[in-house]
Amino acid sequence: MKRILTLTLFVALLPFLASAQQGLPKVYDGSLNQLTQIDQAVRQAKADGKFVVCQVGGNWCPWCLRFADFITKDAEISKLVKDNFVYIHVDYSPKEFKDDPARKERSEKMMKRLDNPGRFGYPVFVVLDDKGKVIHIQDSSFLEEGQGYDKAKVVRFFKNWTPSVVKQ
Repeated sequence: MKRILTLTLFVALLPFLASAQQGLPKVYDGSLNQLTQIDQAVRQAKADGKFVVCQVGGNWCPWCLRFADFITKDAEISKLVKDNFVYIHVDYSPKEFKDDPARKERSEKMMKRLDNPGRFGYPVFVVLDDKGKVIHIQDSSFLEEGQGYDKAKVVRFFKNWTPSVVKQ
């Protein structure tokens, strides 16, 4: 009986748990051509003396939305990112392109171009130099703490991949 009651309660609360992420802003635009998005970011990074960080994931991913919210709301991290990177949210939403062969093909080309970072889960961060070359892929699980992200780990990640540090 306890098991049935627990299961019933879990099923009843599931929509509320899922909607908890609904309060976070959606940051991925599935209508963009990801390859064009990356090319534009690389051009901007080159012009500004920065690198590119591609946050690969989708609006379907609670951890992706949490990270975007986390770095936006923390002033120190936000400044660190703004000063050193062109930061883009690159959509990878396999369920949404099941029936769209062109979108599927673009997504596959994008993942190949970024050295197939999906093997690490989502979100995954791909750092590109000012020529568009992949110089680092960061598994986001190493930045997590509890149900969120650890500020010291996130700051360390970004600081270790700034152009001034990498180009020494």
